[in-house]
Amino acid sequence: MASMWPVLILIAIVVGVFVLYNGLVQLKVRADGAWADIDVQLKRRHDLIPNLVETVKGYASHEKGTLEAVVNARSRAMSAQGAADRADAENMLTGALKSLFALSEAYPQLRASENFSQLQATLSQIEDAIQNARRYYNAVVRDLNTRILQFPSNLIARTFGFKEREFFEIDAGERAAPNVSF
Repeated sequence: MASMWPVLILIAIVVGVFVLYNGLVQLKVRADGAWADIDVQLKRRHDLIPNLVETVKGYASHEKGTLEAVVNARSRAMSAQGAADRADAENMLTGALKSLFALSEAYPQLRASENFSQLQATLSQIEDAIQNARRYYNAVVRDLNTRILQFPSNLIARTFGFKEREFFEIDAGERAAPNVSF
């Protein structure tokens, strides 16, 4: 019976390694899936922007600087790599879109356009979907990063090359409460 203890301990260690490894793999796959969800929503956003720019161009064609800023920000966002770079690019795009929507205040006929209103509503829905996808992704990344740093799973993570992920964060300007004046 005494010779069974080393075998049982070895089996327990092997099972523990498998459990920890599989938990890390599960979190990595969930993070990949959550990132893919963000990517889909961002692509929907990017696909909508040319229609929005064309609609605004029809009513405010002399606002060339604002329209170019949106197009350039969209191009940068589409080519960004990695969570941090992507977040920066998307934050720039959000700022450019805010400027574009501010034009509707100066052009009542644009604001009254059914096409513009529809595009604005669709973009608002997409923004909500992006926010939800970002929240889920960041929760999964938090869990993955915690597991990668915790003992004893950090030993397994280091051995098998699991790396911490970057969060997909909004910039400080988006966190600030908007100024409202009457």
